[in-house]
Amino acid sequence: MVGGGSNPTPGEISLAHRGVLFLDEISEFPRGVLESLRQPMEDGEITVSRAQGTLTFPSRFLLIAASNPCPCGYLGHQKKACHCLPGAILKYKKRLSGPLLDRIDLYVDVPPVDDLDLVSDLPTESSETIRARVIAARERQKYRFKDLNIYTNSEMSSSDIKKFCRLDDQASNLLKQAISKLSLSARSYFKTIKIAQTITDLKNVEIIDSACISEALQYRSSFD
Repeated sequence: MVGGGSNPTPGEISLAHRGVLFLDEISEFPRGVLESLRQPMEDGEITVSRAQGTLTFPSRFLLIAASNPCPCGYLGHQKKACHCLPGAILKYKKRLSGPLLDRIDLYVDVPPVDDLDLVSDLPTESSETIRARVIAARERQKYRFKDLNIYTNSEMSSSDIKKFCRLDDQASNLLKQAISKLSLSARSYFKTIKIAQTITDLKNVEIIDSACISEALQYRSSFD
């Protein structure tokens, strides 16, 4: 994952630079491997030290991870019973440490698709429409950061956030309440604003409103 060898070579973390690193069944990975993701997720680079020398590789990747709720996969399922012991579920979830989870921007629960929804012919938004909206949002970010060496909202530092992200009064008040009620860490606080800014860009508006903050907070909920 991190790279290595007698003459240090890049691992999957660096090979995914400016691309996507997808970890399926992330809770099945050894905890030590997962903890090695923390530094590159924060800094955008990883340093590999071996007897022959020390090298630093770029590693600014988009991490996408999937995980079951328990070892058997049926915890919370509406139609199938989970047969995992409580201790096994706890051990399974503890593979993902708090500091690692705090570095993940979005948590999305994906329930089983209902039978009627699976066979439904109801019209849905096309991929072409969604693609156009995403491209427009990326162009807004490209213009926003034209004088900086960053490309997306996720790369903003705290000073960048204060410079570029504008919240209306209701959004600011809602975020202040969330800090207290949800015990947000400093990292989660800034990530919430960055997510809300991306939602705002997708809506093609300038100011972050309370609806965007509310949606961003839903994605920052704890991993249960």
